[in-house]
Amino acid sequence: MAEQPQPELTDELIAGRRASIAEGLPDDMPRWMSRTIIAIDTFSLWTGHVVSWLAIPLMAAMVYEVVARYAFTAPTVWAYDMSRFLYGALFILGSAYALSKGVHIRSDFLYRGWSVKTQGRVDTALYLVCYFPAMLTFMYVSTRWAWQAVERAERGMDTAWMPLLGPVKSCLPIGIAFLLLQGFSELLKSIHAARAGRWPQ
Repeated sequence: MAEQPQPELTDELIAGRRASIAEGLPDDMPRWMSRTIIAIDTFSLWTGHVVSWLAIPLMAAMVYEVVARYAFTAPTVWAYDMSRFLYGALFILGSAYALSKGVHIRSDFLYRGWSVKTQGRVDTALYLVCYFPAMLTFMYVSTRWAWQAVERAERGMDTAWMPLLGPVKSCLPIGIAFLLLQGFSELLKSIHAARAGRWPQ
């Protein structure tokens, strides 16, 4: 019996991955809009590249801990905290880059079947009604949270190392600021899609 071909999992089935901004934007897009999108997406691209280097000290801390623990029976007091801090910073600081590439997880089984104009209108409405109000609220709360951690020299109490929490908590408002900036770029793209009937990338 002939083997049945397996369905190919294309990028469209996995997530709305997008082409690089370097491939250009439509000619019918207003100049100010295309310049703004290019500037923001380029910034998110570079922040994504820089933040991705946090994966190296994260892996190094984990490898050191495993070797020290199992080869020398000398576990560290700092590796657990460092892994949480570095992973958290990597996650929140890289979120804007992920948004620019359209790889945030979403259930789009309905969305995929809509016309581009409908997709653009829905995205525009959701960015204005849900995304920006939520992100601004989160920014306000996280900024106060981070400032209090720095001001009080707050320390983690769940390990013997008791590290200062100010630096890692400060990553949260910074990452949210990146998300707000990238969200404005995504809003402009959705407005163009709603008007022109095609996505700019």
